[in-house]
Amino acid sequence: MKIETERLILRKLEETDVERMFLLDSNPEVMKYIGVPVLTEQSQSLGVIKMIQKQYEENGTGRLAVIEKETGLLIGWSGLKLLTEETNGYKNVLDLGYRYLPESWGKGYALEAAKASLELGFNKMKADVIYACAHCENAGSNHILKKLGFEKTGEFTEPNGICNWYELKREKYLPSY
Repeated sequence: MKIETERLILRKLEETDVERMFLLDSNPEVMKYIGVPVLTEQSQSLGVIKMIQKQYEENGTGRLAVIEKETGLLIGWSGLKLLTEETNGYKNVLDLGYRYLPESWGKGYALEAAKASLELGFNKMKADVIYACAHCENAGSNHILKKLGFEKTGEFTEPNGICNWYELKREKYLPSY
């Protein structure tokens, strides 16, 4: 699977992405609101990649590497995954997520890649609703979800604090932002 946008390429994660994934997973600023410890060894990032590859096989979807066309570098990941474990009372639903290196923040990449993921979810996967969550203190992520048209429908508590729960229904999805 490969999706191209104006400035980005979204593709399945590969084991060769391990160095750039480790830059992401070991950065305290990136991981601030995630609720999992910062990774300390590159082999841990390889484990994350293998877990996501397993999701591709088992669920037909998973987070995708986001490659900046201009540099050819992995700048983060984005995309849909099937929530196979209950989150906020929901299970077996599509969840939009993303994570980027700080040097990519504020450039519109998260929005651009998320739009491509929503197109995939609603048009190719025929989803009726797509969910997302963001830590209540993560202003950037909450802003992106609202800009995409997601509606906050609740909150839930995680070990790292309170998270906002969002949903975007097919009929409210506007593909031409």
